[in-house]
Amino acid sequence: MHAITISAQGGPEVLEYVERPDPVPGDGEIVVDVAASGVNFIDIYHRSGAYPLNLPITIGSEGAGTVSALGPGVDGVAVGDTVAWASVLGSYAEKAVVPAGRAVPVPDGVPAEVAAAAMLQGLTAHYLTHSTHEVRPGDQVLVHAGAGGMGQLLVQLAKLKGAKVYTTVSTSEKEKLAREAGADEVLRYEDFAEALSGKIDVVYDGVGAATFDGGLQALRPRGLMALYGAASGPVPPVDPQTLNKQGSLFLTRPTLVHYIAERAELLQRASDLFGWIASGKLAVNVSHRYPLAEVRQAHEDLAGRRTTGKLILIP
Repeated sequence: MHAITISAQGGPEVLEYVERPDPVPGDGEIVVDVAASGVNFIDIYHRSGAYPLNLPITIGSEGAGTVSALGPGVDGVAVGDTVAWASVLGSYAEKAVVPAGRAVPVPDGVPAEVAAAAMLQGLTAHYLTHSTHEVRPGDQVLVHAGAGGMGQLLVQLAKLKGAKVYTTVSTSEKEKLAREAGADEVLRYEDFAEALSGKIDVVYDGVGAATFDGGLQALRPRGLMALYGAASGPVPPVDPQTLNKQGSLFLTRPTLVHYIAERAELLQRASDLFGWIASGKLAVNVSHRYPLAEVRQAHEDLAGRRTTGKLILIP
C-alpha cells in the first residue's frame, strides 16, 4: 500500500509518498481500505513540528472507508462495514489501522467521502455548539472564517440552534459562501471588533493570533471565547486581568479528544452529525479533492488560505 509519512518535521517538502507493507491489525484494531482522508490544520501542526511527534510516522487524523480486516477481540464491526474516524494518526494512507473503539458506523445515506470530510470538523462543531457553549435561541454568535470547512459547519449548527450568527471573511467570494451557509451578517476581519463591540455571547475562534484581541472586544460581559485553533499563529500569553477588565469574560481552549474520550459520547455526536447530513439539515462542502500523492499541494493550498470548504485526499 501507499502512505504519506514524515521522517522529519518541517514544510510540505517533508511529506513523502511511500510504499509500505499492508498493515496487520493488533488486539482491538481494524484495518480499513480508505475511501478518503480529511485534510486539516492539525495535520499541518503535526507536519511542521508545532505538535511534536515520534518519527517516522504516517500522518493524517481523519478518514472513512470499508473494513477489510479485524484484529483479535474486535466485536460490533464486521468486514465490509463502512466506518469513519477522527483523531487517529495514520489516516493519509490507502489502508489505515484504526482502534475499533474509535471507529463509528456510517449510515447508508452518507457517502464515505462526505463522512471522511465531516468527522473532525463536524464533531468539533458539535461539541462547540452543544457542550463548550450550548447555543440557545436568540444567542448572538461570532464564527471566524465562515467560508472555511469548519466555519460553514459552525454557522449551520448555530443557526439550527436558533442563534443570530455573525461571521468574518476576507473576500467577496468567501462572503457569498458564508451567507449560503446561513450567516446573518458577514464582516471583514478589519471591521468586526468595532462593529460588534460588547454584543456577542460566544466567539468561536479557530484563527488565533490575528483575531483573538478583537474577539474579546466583541464579547458582552460574561461572554465566552472558545479558542479552538490557531490558523494565523498562536495567541500570546493572556493576562487574566484582561478578562476582568473587559467584563468578567470566560476563555477556554478546547480540543476534540476531550469531548469524544468516552465511546458513548463519540457515538452520540457522530449519530447526530450523520443524521443531520442524511436529512439535509447539514451540508458538507467538499470543495477540493486531491490524489493522495498530491498531499503537498493540499497542505500548501490550505495553509495559503487558497481554499474554501473541506479538502480531502483520495487514495
